[in-house]
Amino acid sequence: MAPLDMSSVSPLGAALISLGIGFGFGFVLEQAGFGDSRRLAAQFYLHEMRVLKVMFTGIITAMLLVFWGVALGWIDYELLWVNPTHLASGILGGLLLGMGFIIGGFCPGTSVVAAATLKLDGLFFLLGCLAGVFVFGEMAPGLRGFWEQGGGRLTLPDWLGLPPGAVVFLVMMMAAFMFWGAEKLERAFARPRPGGVE
Repeated sequence: MAPLDMSSVSPLGAALISLGIGFGFGFVLEQAGFGDSRRLAAQFYLHEMRVLKVMFTGIITAMLLVFWGVALGWIDYELLWVNPTHLASGILGGLLLGMGFIIGGFCPGTSVVAAATLKLDGLFFLLGCLAGVFVFGEMAPGLRGFWEQGGGRLTLPDWLGLPPGAVVFLVMMMAAFMFWGAEKLERAFARPRPGGVE
């Protein structure tokens, strides 16, 4: 039954598994065009909604696999790690990440992809991320009270008070609407971008 118990895996084995997952994830991001800052920034100008489509496809796929895995008894839902919900710091962090994304054209993960493919803008953005991590690490003790407000495991079924199956259906309907809306926005706001990127 999943999730798998990794405690018996050696440190080297765990590192190799992590490296393989990271490489695979980075490869998929690059193939999806997420190593190109112009393509990523186009999301915020509604020219190209590729980021929304790819990310929502990943979310829906993972959600369905977990839902059916739990329903078939293959996954113990209570053992799945859910990040603690710190709403105030999460909202502030999301706003800061979004500002950095639209200014620099990358998020931290896609900057690693771009840097791995030797794109200078990705490399400089990644260096900026590392500098930001260092600054935050130095300020963390004074901010701990703010960014640790709330916490605990909070999922959509818990928050909405609905059974998981109903939430899965609602999220799928929302995704279908967003895909439809994304197509409409792309047609309404499409314009050629420098460099001939399609």
